Amino acid sequence: MTIDAGPGPDDTRERIVEAAARLLREHGARALTTRAVARAAAVQAPAIYRLFGDKDGLVEAVAEHVMATYVAAKRAAAASTEVDPVTDLREGWRMHVDFCLANPELHALLGGPARSEPSPATRAGIEVLRARLRRLASAGLLRVDEDRALGLVRAAGAGTVTALLETPAARRDPGLAEAVLDAVTAAILTPGAAPDDGRGGDDRLTTAVVTLAALLPELPALTDAERTLMGEWLARSLRSLRSLGDT
Repeated sequence: MTIDAGPGPDDTRERIVEAAARLLREHGARALTTRAVARAAAVQAPAIYRLFGDKDGLVEAVAEHVMATYVAAKRAAAASTEVDPVTDLREGWRMHVDFCLANPELHALLGGPARSEPSPATRAGIEVLRARLRRLASAGLLRVDEDRALGLVRAAGAGTVTALLETPAARRDPGLAEAVLDAVTAAILTPGAAPDDGRGGDDRLTTAVVTLAALLPELPALTDAERTLMGEWLARSLRSLRSLGDT
């Protein structure tokens, strides 16, 4: 005779997370009470504390669960070499803005001011963006160093999403996100990849250094020590070029 042991801890955990995610999607963050989640998942409230520690642990698990598919899709797209890197960056921007507008409660949970550091899912998303920018650098299309480009894209994205979420949907400017995207790409991409804003030759020098830094791991006939030293030289040059550009 076979005895049914019932659902294991992993199954129970998954059921609770899915129930909480459904409550978040349908009723907002205020619906994520321990009692409501337990009722929706058909478990006793102590099970939530046993599996997640506290409500904050549950909220984090829900955020990671909902973000997992999104980040996986972003990572798969970023890994594709079939897509032009500029198109890839622009599509990634649009995907991010659309997701945040469709999931404002989750956006607040993941990026709210109460967080002292980014969630694991947010950090994964940042690394996907970094990979996109690395592709641009390797193609010789970045006019600023990768860290500056990363900061500009992230700041512009956060500001755009905040501005749109603070505006009633019926009154949102439908072209705002694209206009900000155009401004960002003009600031970080070379004139051949974005509209020329008339900036001078320092951009060409920065692009050359950024490109070489991105391709450094692929340069043949160099020892690890030589690559490290060259990387330090390039980083120093980029810092100097950035300081000249900021003055």
